[in-house]
Amino acid sequence: MKAKQYLQQLQKLDSMIEQKLQELYELKKLQGIRAIDYTKQKVQCSRQCGADFETILIKIIDMENEINAEIDRFIDSKHGIINQIQLLENEKYMQVLYKRYVEYKRLEMVACEMNYTFQYVVLLHGQALKAFERKFL
Repeated sequence: MKAKQYLQQLQKLDSMIEQKLQELYELKKLQGIRAIDYTKQKVQCSRQCGADFETILIKIIDMENEINAEIDRFIDSKHGIINQIQLLENEKYMQVLYKRYVEYKRLEMVACEMNYTFQYVVLLHGQALKAFERKFL
């Protein structure tokens, strides 16, 4: 695995969590739409009457557990990557990689914040990735 792919896993995990949270929101919204139809004839029912509600509730609980596990994984990965970035010897490399892969900033924004030209930041970014790869991968 290349350094760039390794570092991009944070943003990918973050995106996956956001998608799952959106899915959970939609599922909870679906659960809230349930209404009782009083126009139908009353029939004594077995366990199946509440099956839809229970099924959705179980899915919600499972999804919440899955999201919590993903968040834990994300936090651990983020902490590990930040520690690795901070172990680089060149401070400029640390800044570029942190801003790009932890804060998810585009290189144009990184260049503005560091008061460097875009071309220099692109060069610096490439060098930082190579240094990261040599040290950790």
